Amino acid sequence: MAASRRTSTSYTTGSRSTASTRLANRPTTSNPDQSTSNPFNTTGYNGTTTSRPRTGGRSTARPGTARPSTARPRTGVSTLGAEDQEIICAISESRGISPTVGLAFVNLDTGEAVLSQINDRQTYVLTIHKLVVFNPSNILVVSTAATPKSKLFSIIEDNLEDIGSNLTLLDRRYWAETTGLEYIQQLAFAEDAEALKTAVSGNYYAVCCFAAVLKYVERGMARTFPFHSLRIKYEPPEGSMMIDLSTIRSLELVQNANDPKSKACLFGLLNETLTPMGGRLLRSNILQPLTNEDTLSTRWDALEELSTKEEMFFGVRQALKSFPDVDKTLTQLILVPVTPQIKDVEQAINNVIMLKQFVGLIQPVFEALTGARSTMLQEIRNLCALETVQPIQELINNTINEDTTYASQPLDLRNQRTYAVKSGVNGLLDVARLTYKEAMTDALQHMTDLAEEHNLPLERKFENGRQFYMRLKADELEQRDLPAVFINVYRKKDVIECQTLDLMKRNQKIADAHIEVLMMSDQSVQGLIADVREHMSALFRICEGIAMLDMLASFAQVVTSQDYVRPTISETLAIRAGRHPIREKIHSTKYIPNDVYATQQTRFQIITGCNMSGKSTYIRSIALMTVMAQIGSFVPAQYAAFPLIRQLFARVSMDDNIEANVSTFAAEMRETAFILRNVDKQSMAIVDELGRGTSTRDGLAIALAIAEALVESRALVWFATHFRDLANIMAERAGVVNLHLAVDSSERDRMEMLYRIASGTVQEEHYGLKLARVVPLPGDVVEHAELVARTLELQVRRRKKRSVAVVQARRRKLLLNLREQLVQAKGGRMEGAELTLWLRDLQREFVVRMTALDEQAGKAEAGVEEDDEEVDDESMDGGREATETRHSNSPDALGDGHTTMDVERLRKRSVQQEFIADK
Repeated sequence: MAASRRTSTSYTTGSRSTASTRLANRPTTSNPDQSTSNPFNTTGYNGTTTSRPRTGGRSTARPGTARPSTARPRTGVSTLGAEDQEIICAISESRGISPTVGLAFVNLDTGEAVLSQINDRQTYVLTIHKLVVFNPSNILVVSTAATPKSKLFSIIEDNLEDIGSNLTLLDRRYWAETTGLEYIQQLAFAEDAEALKTAVSGNYYAVCCFAAVLKYVERGMARTFPFHSLRIKYEPPEGSMMIDLSTIRSLELVQNANDPKSKACLFGLLNETLTPMGGRLLRSNILQPLTNEDTLSTRWDALEELSTKEEMFFGVRQALKSFPDVDKTLTQLILVPVTPQIKDVEQAINNVIMLKQFVGLIQPVFEALTGARSTMLQEIRNLCALETVQPIQELINNTINEDTTYASQPLDLRNQRTYAVKSGVNGLLDVARLTYKEAMTDALQHMTDLAEEHNLPLERKFENGRQFYMRLKADELEQRDLPAVFINVYRKKDVIECQTLDLMKRNQKIADAHIEVLMMSDQSVQGLIADVREHMSALFRICEGIAMLDMLASFAQVVTSQDYVRPTISETLAIRAGRHPIREKIHSTKYIPNDVYATQQTRFQIITGCNMSGKSTYIRSIALMTVMAQIGSFVPAQYAAFPLIRQLFARVSMDDNIEANVSTFAAEMRETAFILRNVDKQSMAIVDELGRGTSTRDGLAIALAIAEALVESRALVWFATHFRDLANIMAERAGVVNLHLAVDSSERDRMEMLYRIASGTVQEEHYGLKLARVVPLPGDVVEHAELVARTLELQVRRRKKRSVAVVQARRRKLLLNLREQLVQAKGGRMEGAELTLWLRDLQREFVVRMTALDEQAGKAEAGVEEDDEEVDDESMDGGREATETRHSNSPDALGDGHTTMDVERLRKRSVQQEFIADK
């Protein structure tokens, strides 16, 4: 179906010439500048159509003979996990230092148009993100952008294979602002037109794109929209989190990296929706999470009410079960084919029947939300109020039989279409129905007579192509042959299907009678559709409310089956007992939760640890919980507070296989360069094992330089690495924290992963050698490797000295930590004796550590060298000491400041940890 829809711009001929003639005379709605000529088949169209299928190939038609793209369409689900929808996008840009990009999307499956104008960057990252979110099937670009190629055109070409779109060039004359404004005035819902014109005022490029995309739909695809029937929105660039394509894939937001059909991704985890509209809304939200605190609070309130009121929750889920794809139904009702055929009449009646089903399902939703207190649930309930639905219900009941329902079986659906319109509306219709009934009775009787005459257990079957046919088991013919009267004989495994010449004649008579009924019904149905279009605005709003309710109910289903908590918005990122949402669900073993704490003074957190200790899982869980919080869901933790993140980046290592290692380093450098160009203070980035694709020294140097740049950006960064030197060097920088994933390696030939986050760098120096022994490698190889490691380590120890600069950096960091703790304590909950006691502890530890730093500074200035043992201790503990300084002086400390993280003390101080994030 998708292929025929996308590659064809004409409609097939009907079964009867009389039907085609009648339908061709039906008036159609005109639009601005509409003419009978098709610009895509005349020399007046000077552009070139370029097709870009998934294979990445590009074909160009000769100028003057261009036509809409006929590239192989997407099937099923795209590479980004989106369902196959027909979405046309037009895009244009200004030429300047800071490019302005206009976009317009028209979804022909859901009847929605979205306009947007973006002040983009030189890399056009925001534009590409928009294309990734909407996943259009065809992208229209002004033809002048291809000769010569503009920068935006080249970037779109490079990303076409990832987006899965075709590219079409359109002549410059179709990008007219006045035409776009006329389209808005004529096609937008009457109550929205003026507000839309105000919203797009000054957004020249977005309006031009809207004109171009509708011209293409109208002339190139032979589809038009009636007046005031199109759901048009202007979507400003701000208000949502930007997530690039690499991050979407790395975090497995909408599709599992290994198995595209698996539900082991964030979308699969949260998608307990019961309607197609709810599923589409959920995917869109995951790809562009909200950044508005008030909207998020409204969603959390609604989710909390649904998840705590059991009766309401089950009532809503029950009411949503039977909803059809209302978006597509309403869109089919407003789309007007230029040359209607019989199949369009059939589809119109089908759509009216589905509309009747949809309207009848609204009242149970209204009743299920009785007693709702949250603002969002009350608004959805008001949309479903009786005074909104009743006028539409009356229009349908005046024309359509009350007992008409949508059927999935072909024969049942044909019968429902035949008897959909009420009797008495048209006398000729009643006569045609009588003819249809007689033909049906005749055919059924004929098949019964055949079974009796030949003593065969014939089973009557029906399908749209063959219509009536008969089936019997092959075992029934073991002793004899099938009588010669049966023709069109097909054998499928152990059954035989057949017809007779008389049955085929009767089938044709039934088909003719059915077409006659459709033609007689068409006038009444088209009148009903015209009346319903006046209420299309209210119907689309109800549909949007149902989609939002379905998404929230889906969240409630997830959070009630798991131990999730409502997050809060704060300047501090604080999570207690956070868990990876996907790993927790797919693994049978108990997941070990971990704490997260990040402020501007702890914004860059270096995570070290053994292989398979859980570093990647830990940093990914933080990003996933952030996305979950900003789409309005609860998160897997005991307590969670998040700042509003406006950009999310992930540079995650690829699987260790031959294909990936061919370009591992080049890929990670490209992704990291993208992050460095776009990261800012309101961003979050997770970086996993950077620099491992090249030599150790070069990898460390590059990782250090990138780490320095990320610290300067003041973004929240989690940096997982095996470079211990990076952790030790960066430990003295303000804003840097060293953490590690703990491992129990007390036994020589055994390593137990504890999967718990702890302060400081990893204590086990040679965990790679221990893991090699556990694998196991041959003993003599491991022993030689240990000898080499000890020799190299001894050389490094002898060259180490204390540095005055290092001590000064530690002093500065200690003072900054003290200031932060005092500021947080001032706005916290502690009072009286509790606050006094805490301040005394803070003062005592500050004096002890500052005194120790003064002593170290004296030794460094005197040029005193440490012996090998002491220097070795320093090299192991340098980064950890700086981290423990931060934690020991904090009322939210995650460690005791003298050793690695103490689990028991963490439990006792958990109450203190909350007050900062909750202030």
